Amino acid sequence: MGLLEQCEQVFGTADLYRVLGVRREASDGEVRRGYHKVSLQVHPDRVGEDDKEGATRRFQILGKVYSVLSDQEQRAVYDEQGTVDEDSAVLSQERDWETYWRLLFKKISLKDIQAFEKTYKGSEEELADIKQAYLDFKGDMGQIMESVLCVQYTEEPRIRNIIQQAIDAGEVPSYKAFVRESKQKMNARKRRAQEEAKEAEMSRKELGLDEDDDLKALIQFYQFPEILLLKPTLGIL
Repeated sequence: MGLLEQCEQVFGTADLYRVLGVRREASDGEVRRGYHKVSLQVHPDRVGEDDKEGATRRFQILGKVYSVLSDQEQRAVYDEQGTVDEDSAVLSQERDWETYWRLLFKKISLKDIQAFEKTYKGSEEELADIKQAYLDFKGDMGQIMESVLCVQYTEEPRIRNIIQQAIDAGEVPSYKAFVRESKQKMNARKRRAQEEAKEAEMSRKELGLDEDDDLKALIQFYQFPEILLLKPTLGIL
């Protein structure tokens, strides 16, 4: 089975750009960040032993996708013909994808995360990210809260206020999903977030995490680790 067929089977699409969640016109840096984000979601260290085999396969396929799109010649062929060269050195060579991944992405500490969060919150970058998330998800607050970096469920009123100001200023359209969201849906999201926070705290205590713990522990602890490692501000990408 070729790479495109594997992507269709595992990720539900044969479009390599969609697998990484990036635009076809994405820069090399955007492709790299897309790979990083998705790889953290499917990393084998995030699952139990029963799911390890499937997660490892997804992780390996994802590594091959990035290998194609990060190689100028292979990407050009894919863009022009919609195919990949399965016999190329990029895909045919045996590679330890986890070792390859760790060479690409630096390990960070909780201090790095906290320092980034301090400068990010309230910044123009955060404001732009919130507006973009609002547009991407057409006002769905559940998805917006999950995608915006470093946001806790207790900050939803702040995020809502930022979006409402953008609507009032005519910077973004008024989506029905946002302006007419029911109280029931809001409360259900809050309850779910509270439950997830409790589970995360239990995991932290069980793992005995401290500021010097390695990436594996961080991935197991955080529900959305991509928010911690995605930004070049941390010196990772």
